[in-house]
Amino acid sequence: MSGVSLLLLQAVLYFGVMAVLFRARGALGTGVFVCALGVMHFLETYLAAVFFIELPFGLISPGSVVLFSGKLAMVLLLYVKEDAETVRQPVYGLLIGNLLVVASCLILRFHAPVALGAMAPDLGFVDQMGVLMIWGTLLLFVDSLMVVLLYEGTASLFGRQHAARVIFCLAVVLTFDQLAFFGVLRMVAGVPPAALLGGWAAKMGAALVYGALLAGYFRYFETRGDAGARRRLGDLFDLLTYRREAMAERALERDEVTGALASRHLAALGAERFQRARRRGRGFGLLLVQVAAPGPAAPLREMAQALAGALRVDDLVFRHGARGFALLLEGIPPAAARRLAEDLPRLIPERMGPADPFGQEPGLKLRVAVADGPGGAADFGALLRQAEDGLWDPPGGAGAAWAGMAR
Repeated sequence: MSGVSLLLLQAVLYFGVMAVLFRARGALGTGVFVCALGVMHFLETYLAAVFFIELPFGLISPGSVVLFSGKLAMVLLLYVKEDAETVRQPVYGLLIGNLLVVASCLILRFHAPVALGAMAPDLGFVDQMGVLMIWGTLLLFVDSLMVVLLYEGTASLFGRQHAARVIFCLAVVLTFDQLAFFGVLRMVAGVPPAALLGGWAAKMGAALVYGALLAGYFRYFETRGDAGARRRLGDLFDLLTYRREAMAERALERDEVTGALASRHLAALGAERFQRARRRGRGFGLLLVQVAAPGPAAPLREMAQALAGALRVDDLVFRHGARGFALLLEGIPPAAARRLAEDLPRLIPERMGPADPFGQEPGLKLRVAVADGPGGAADFGALLRQAEDGLWDPPGGAGAAWAGMAR
């Protein structure tokens, strides 16, 4: 196989494994994905310093081209599907871990190691790797901010061309990273100048490959309503600080039957988030999900879990009525809220898996209504009434509604 084919195979393998781990975050948590991302850091830095191959456009290192470019794509994936708070977890973890490596190596110099045959510790090599890993992680922090800001800032430029938007963001940040990392790499490891241009050309190819893979993943495997939604740039820095209010919300009373937030909290939290969205000029979505079941009761707890898995990390699910739920979606554009409402009658049965009753119980239907604001709504109560009108009277109601059988 040619060098380019091998690089492409490695990129597809890397993306495939990481995408599977990310897709399984509902069952495994994001910790498994973040650990796998961090484990590759040493190999990525080592290969970038010592392992190069010759291609028609110059010297390139698979560690820099495939592994680092892939890591940046995974950072963008984390941001788009989760938030900036989740993005900083692997970055901070890598930085602290690398500093610990360097500190440990400094202490090792005070030991008198015993020679075992031909094997001898090479602390000079560890020092070099420590410098490169710390510099690489500092750059990753800057790269992460850059790719997120670019992704948000280019939303209006690219519109619905999500693949082009991702490729552009990756290409710009990888160009910056190649220039910033190469100077230190040449100083520490003596890498020849030919690797600068060759590595950059290869990273542009990696941006194309990973951008296309990410766009395909967003389209076919992740169907949350905010996949391509634009957020205000000012909101990014709100996300970069831990949300104390999330801890308070997790401590709220839960409905015993469904595990969702108790219905009595809906009015207060809804009004609070509605007013905050209005102050910040952000979108706000309210979805009502109702089960029409002539026979046995639907498995509401499984439905609540399926709903939580289909939403963003900051969205809230409340019990609403005997067989329904209310979903609060702060910061979501109206089009994205309506798209999510259209998708939920399909997403909920898919996520329920074996517990899905819709294909087994005749007449069992799922109805979803959406009202978006703030718009002309005076308060949260008015928005709730608008959604309820759409739920029970779709043709004449102010809200929009979708109803469907799972199969």
